[in-house]
Amino acid sequence: MNLAHTAVLLWVWGSLQAFEIVEQENIFQRTPCPAFLMFDNAAYLADMSFELPCRCKPEEVSTVVWYYQKHLGSDHTRVLTDFDGRVLTEESQVHVGSDMLVRFSIRMFSLLVFRAQPEDSGLYFCGTRKGDYFYAYDVDIQSGEDMVATFKDQGQEPFADEHRGNLHIFTTFWEWTPCDRCGVRGEQWRIGLCYLQSPGLSPRFRRTLPDVVSCGSQAVPQKLRAQAREHTPELLVQSCVVPCEKKEVREGLVAILSYVSKVGSRPWLPQVPIQFHQQRLGQGLIISCPGARPEHAVAWDKDRQYFYRTQYLRGVNRSMRVFIDHGNHLHIRFTQLSDRGIYYCWRQGVRVAGLRLGVTARGHYRASFSDPETRSAVQLTLIGYLVITAVFVTIHLCRCCCYLSRCWPNYSP
Repeated sequence: MNLAHTAVLLWVWGSLQAFEIVEQENIFQRTPCPAFLMFDNAAYLADMSFELPCRCKPEEVSTVVWYYQKHLGSDHTRVLTDFDGRVLTEESQVHVGSDMLVRFSIRMFSLLVFRAQPEDSGLYFCGTRKGDYFYAYDVDIQSGEDMVATFKDQGQEPFADEHRGNLHIFTTFWEWTPCDRCGVRGEQWRIGLCYLQSPGLSPRFRRTLPDVVSCGSQAVPQKLRAQAREHTPELLVQSCVVPCEKKEVREGLVAILSYVSKVGSRPWLPQVPIQFHQQRLGQGLIISCPGARPEHAVAWDKDRQYFYRTQYLRGVNRSMRVFIDHGNHLHIRFTQLSDRGIYYCWRQGVRVAGLRLGVTARGHYRASFSDPETRSAVQLTLIGYLVITAVFVTIHLCRCCCYLSRCWPNYSP
């Protein structure tokens, strides 16, 4: 490719980028801001990442600032960005339990929240640095700790709707995920979140259906929210079988393998990137699938053993040593020598990565405060020293009191 062709491609790419920005600005011109601030209701499962677009703003406003309130009318309002709207965060750098100010990003006037937690539920406002609001969201993050799994292959059915007078509590399911494996029997599932229908909800909260909002919405009075607290999110699982898409092998790779085959035996070529990890015997291990989210279809295999959710999902058996949580992480408690092998990860029906796990019973282990066992040992040691110090001081105070009472007895006048 010569210099002229390169210049043309760069010009076309720049034109497309400019077109995208102009289109984004035209959206704001076509969408007038409401005269009275309304709240769009949105519900998500914990550990999910989501985007809140600022759907309207005055033409003279070039940057937006996002604000957060736990409750409507609260005196405490948090600013989620600098006053120029330039805070950027990469999702790969965000971990579970990170502070809220670390788990968000501002891109093209939209607020991106990574790995949302139930405490992030509340009201989100898009406005200016002066505190003028244009658009707002009522976000409900529902915890997955008590999520109930329903397996259709075993004849199980989801929760029945609850009717308590004018209050109707039910589960709204998302779309089915793709099959988590291809070429073999896999599984697919759909997430269900808690919703309720009741007359007399606040008119400031927009709803897709009349009088229907998520159970944790700010539009729901505290009394009704307490009645819906027992209706937890659901996970509906069923089996599936889909064929694998054929991939074309690169010609250069075929030539190399043909040459090696002529010279000697054909080498073993891994189909996905494989990372090696050495684990100490008896310690716990949590494996994450690269690029996976809780809403993705993720599957785990060990060599030729398939970990199906009907057997390995968290909560199916409380005595399980190996299980998959609702965030698609593979947990291994108290690692044993039999856990050695290659663990493969599937994402959206494609095998994407592998982990070769080695288990060692002895060897040098570098202590680190990032290790929970090291932190626990340090905490126990400090607590022991504090208890011994307290006992030592108490004994000496008692001896001093006894000594003083003998040397200076109380004489009555």
